[in-house]
Amino acid sequence: MEIDGSALVTGAGRGIGRAVALELARRGFDTVAAVRDPAAVGWLTDQVPDRISVERLDVTDPATYRLPSDLRVLVNNAGIDSDYLPAEHGELADWRRVFETNVFGLVGLTSAAIPVLRANRPSVVCSITSSSILAAVPFYSTYRASKAAVSAFDDSLRVEVAPFGIRVVEILPGPVDTDMFRLSTGELDAARYERYRELAAVATSLRRQHADPRVVDPAVAAVAIVDAILDDEGPMRYGCDPVSDELLELWRRNDDETVYALTGRSLLDELDRGSGPRERPAP
Repeated sequence: MEIDGSALVTGAGRGIGRAVALELARRGFDTVAAVRDPAAVGWLTDQVPDRISVERLDVTDPATYRLPSDLRVLVNNAGIDSDYLPAEHGELADWRRVFETNVFGLVGLTSAAIPVLRANRPSVVCSITSSSILAAVPFYSTYRASKAAVSAFDDSLRVEVAPFGIRVVEILPGPVDTDMFRLSTGELDAARYERYRELAAVATSLRRQHADPRVVDPAVAAVAIVDAILDDEGPMRYGCDPVSDELLELWRRNDDETVYALTGRSLLDELDRGSGPRERPAP
């Protein structure tokens, strides 16, 4: 993709969004770092002078949508998380709150941007989802479901907008050193419930062994993300760190049951080894 025109990144006040906004600006795009509170990150404009601006945009409020007339890259990064709870203990209000930002806000902004992106083609819609949607991760159902919904949305959007010269790119991060990642590294909220305490402990232990030591800096992930945005001949889905790259390769090479056996089932086997047989339904 030729570097020209503007890019807009939502949720650009921190983490992956901020790193991607800076990387796009350094590559030569006039970049809008879209955030809920511009005053908190006004210093971003000093990082790449004359290439980056900070503007208020709340994906859940269409009245705040202001799109550059020369927009060629939209990066849907804004997202929120929830407590890591068993499905039976989750609150529907929490599900609605997460979906309002992670899904409905993303769809609303993308829909508004399509006419502008079409006018400036070739252009790109890039959505940041999560590599966790590829594996059977317990207690992340609310967040994972919201990201899986975006992934399905991307599949349909890809077909719909391809004739207009708009590419759809999906990035599925793994462990990237963001505020959201750090908040998820402690004891899982599911540990409050006796029936789920041992599974929560096993999940936390396996994560600390296999994922946490491989966390990457957001700036490193941002380079991979912008490379994917510029890769006209690439696939739709990309990782941006070693763990997500490996999960994506596993997903591409295997059927669902094999992926489950290597992720969710292996976690349950670890639980059995540590605590004896699991509770099973009565016959």
